[in-house]
Amino acid sequence: MKIGITQLLLGNMPLDDVLELCLDAGYEAIELTFGEGKELDISMSPTEIAEVSEKCTMAGIEISSIIANYSDSGNLLSLDTRQQEKGIKSVNRSLEIAGTLGVDTILLHPGQLTVEGTYQTVWDNLLRILMDLASVAASNRAAIGLENVWNKFLLSPKETREFIDAVGSEWIGVYLDTANMMAYGYPEHWIRELGLRIKCVHFKDFRRGEHQFVNLLDGDTDWPVIMSEFRDIHYDRYVIHEVGGDRTAQLDIAKRMRQIVGM
Repeated sequence: MKIGITQLLLGNMPLDDVLELCLDAGYEAIELTFGEGKELDISMSPTEIAEVSEKCTMAGIEISSIIANYSDSGNLLSLDTRQQEKGIKSVNRSLEIAGTLGVDTILLHPGQLTVEGTYQTVWDNLLRILMDLASVAASNRAAIGLENVWNKFLLSPKETREFIDAVGSEWIGVYLDTANMMAYGYPEHWIRELGLRIKCVHFKDFRRGEHQFVNLLDGDTDWPVIMSEFRDIHYDRYVIHEVGGDRTAQLDIAKRMRQIVGM
């Protein structure tokens, strides 16, 4: 496995500084984030995107995955078709950027479940959307990794597996966050249930008694078991941490990640 960091938690740190941090800390990969009005602008030309790829390559840092959203990225779980269309627009653009970069995974936060309608209707809508997007993902050679997030939707590993299997495409899988289910479940169950449907992994930790996210190794995650489960499903790709903190903290987190993957 290769350890890395997501640009999402580094604020407006310039890419050059992010790459320098990766080199100093020993991170092997980075998850890039594209948005409107950012250094990595979602409307970059193919040439500009290729230059980003070259910059990372020259630094010796691999791009594990990307996140790309317009300022109004909609909500794929909404019953409002206008909200769905905005979400689809962001996913399509994410896949285009990933294809240009040669990156094989994008992270998808599908949005928040609302009280309107029924759970089944939302299920059917998202299923249809992802089935349609699967061909776009395939043409860009980039999988859509649906992240387990605090959005009141797909709250169990069994349900998530059934949903991914219903889509029926190798280009639609799960971007597993190891802590987002810990308030109501166990990451071990998710790894066992999802297997190689897992396209990429976010490392986080969680302390149940205080109901809060904490630094890696400071929570209730049974990391030796987690790593054993990943080995059992032959997951050997990227593990990207999503823990905040200043530069000193990021150097320390890299050490914690190396400790974890060595378990």
